[in-house]
Amino acid sequence: MSVVAADLHQMRHALRLANRAVGEVAPNPAVGCVIVSSDGLVVGRGWTGRGGRPHAETVALAQAGETARGATAYVTLEPCSHHGQTPPCAASLIGAGVARVVAAVEDPDPRVHGKGFAMLREAGVEVVVGACVKEASEQNAGFFKRVRDGRPLVTLKIAQSLDGKTATSSGESRWITGEAARAYGHLLRARNDAILIGVGTALADDPELTCRLPGLGDRSPLRVVLDTRLRLNEWSKLAQSANETPTLIFTTADGGGNLISCGVEVVKVARDFRGRPDAPAVLAELGRRGITRLLVEGGASVHATFLDRRLADRLEIFCSPTVLGAAGHNGIESLAAMTLGEAPRFRLTGSRMLGPDLLESFAAED
Repeated sequence: MSVVAADLHQMRHALRLANRAVGEVAPNPAVGCVIVSSDGLVVGRGWTGRGGRPHAETVALAQAGETARGATAYVTLEPCSHHGQTPPCAASLIGAGVARVVAAVEDPDPRVHGKGFAMLREAGVEVVVGACVKEASEQNAGFFKRVRDGRPLVTLKIAQSLDGKTATSSGESRWITGEAARAYGHLLRARNDAILIGVGTALADDPELTCRLPGLGDRSPLRVVLDTRLRLNEWSKLAQSANETPTLIFTTADGGGNLISCGVEVVKVARDFRGRPDAPAVLAELGRRGITRLLVEGGASVHATFLDRRLADRLEIFCSPTVLGAAGHNGIESLAAMTLGEAPRFRLTGSRMLGPDLLESFAAED
């Protein structure tokens, strides 16, 4: 059966529900579910709970109760078919008597990957796949990236002047962008599982790297620092708050006992050709820890590393209507020598005004 207009309407409803879970369900995907009874009423709604439990289908079915019998379930991702911490959602839908399941996209997890759809069809449930597939795939791009490539989706966030500078010649960078842009930056933190900076940024700014939006303080991500020689001070804000907000340092050096005593986790990884923590090794370790979405906030050498290694999947560029001149600090260090054809390329996916500042969003070209 094909997707009809009513299916698209309810799938967009389910996607809006799933959006509430983005950034707090790793290593699971963010899923939304809407159950519509045989007479066209919405009788159940759900989205993935914090940490991945309960699943969206479980919540929606509990709301629907007996009205789920003969209903249509709209799910943004293929219902799971394996036994984990909870029973398979495909089995739950079958047991509830759902007559039809409309799903946006197949789950690439090898434990599912079509098996959920097969289970439903074998039980006589009509299955339709492909409603809002593009939107659903983008919403769970981090989960898909981790499943397929073993690493999180990487987004570089840069706040800069019109001429591409992130600080004045003296190093002053607070605040290039205005209040609305800074608030949106905190929202990006809440929607990512981890946030990463280099030790140079940590030493220069002594940041907290938390989400400070009202009501979202508990959505602060894992904080990650690339620190080749373990220069971060145990009296820094990051170290002093590590027991409240998990903090991880990747280094190539031995030691770090002073940081560990503060609650910081120190992980030694392989060196790259510059002697710094190897970015692919860092991402692989974050992937093993279940991180699906990583926000990189600098500095310039860190941004260059991820771009040089073709590890930047998304860019969020905040541009202030300010000019700082040639003496200002660049947002990205020099990239490796290359021809124009070899340079990393991105496509514009959206733009918006945030007060006086312009935010442009980009995705890496395939």
